[in-house]
Amino acid sequence: MPRAPRYKAALAALLAALPGLALAEKVAGATLPEDARRIGENRYQVERKYEDLLKFLRTTYPPAKYPRRPIADQPGVKAVHIENPEARPGSWEGLNVYELKGESRIFVLLKQQPR
Repeated sequence: MPRAPRYKAALAALLAALPGLALAEKVAGATLPEDARRIGENRYQVERKYEDLLKFLRTTYPPAKYPRRPIADQPGVKAVHIENPEARPGSWEGLNVYELKGESRIFVLLKQQPR
């Protein structure tokens, strides 16, 4: 394939991906859905159902690379922790994803600087 068509194809792919990337929220390196709204320090409310939020996070952070574990054992509360095995100081160490009173939320845990 000549050089020009390869570059055109790569440029077209990049431009097609930009709208989705531009809409995503980044917090300490963690990608959150575009509908995430800040409600406190490192706390976000997401305007979608809990199952839909987990589906987005499964695509963004594959379970094979980002381990998950349940973190709630109460009736009416759904919660899971997603671990970042490559966390560096100042970046996200984990995400606590939960549903409380019908609202989906994410809490971004930051890896602390060594003292």
